[in-house]
Amino acid sequence: MESRSEEELWAAVQRQGLSLGEEYGGIFSQDTIDQVLVHSFDQLRAGASVRRMLPLLTYRFTKERLQALGQAEGLLPKDRPDVVFVCNHNAGRSPMAAAFTIHLSHGRVNVHSGGTGPAGDISPIVFEAMSEMGVDLTDEFPKPLTDEVVRVADVVITMGSADACPLFPGKRHLDWELDDPTDLPLEKVRVIRDQIRANVEELLQELGAREPVRS
Repeated sequence: MESRSEEELWAAVQRQGLSLGEEYGGIFSQDTIDQVLVHSFDQLRAGASVRRMLPLLTYRFTKERLQALGQAEGLLPKDRPDVVFVCNHNAGRSPMAAAFTIHLSHGRVNVHSGGTGPAGDISPIVFEAMSEMGVDLTDEFPKPLTDEVVRVADVVITMGSADACPLFPGKRHLDWELDDPTDLPLEKVRVIRDQIRANVEELLQELGAREPVRS
């Protein structure tokens, strides 16, 4: 149930800004933090389906962007590779790829995902297909692709959105040709899911970030 007025919603977002100021105040000015916060809030609000979650999601989105910006500008240490997954709506293919990478790398890779035109929610059929594999998508949410995460990336992987993704010199760009699972039946989503997992496993092998197989 929607219970927050616009004023209450914005007050909650501002409190998140103060929290981020405590975390990143020695790295960025409060003005910079607030600018990223407001921009993140505006971008998420445009497509949000559950407004009461906006303050928390704004905090998480802003924190990801500030972390990436700090690493891209050499203000924060970068001790592992960054991978960015991009699809049109950030509601199916890229959240699956991000979740598999987190699950299989065990923290050896920093993972980002974004969409060129993000949806309001992760596709329910994608949630179902991933839960069959024991992979939880609860922490994933559709968000736009931002300049900061592309700048910090070592590998940028597009899935149906290569033309809309900005290119940066020195970045490795890959394009995985995969159908959009959003409106497909579960049996076809499983095929896409399994191909994404296989692609992620191959990528992690190349990055040296795969969990060793125990005998």
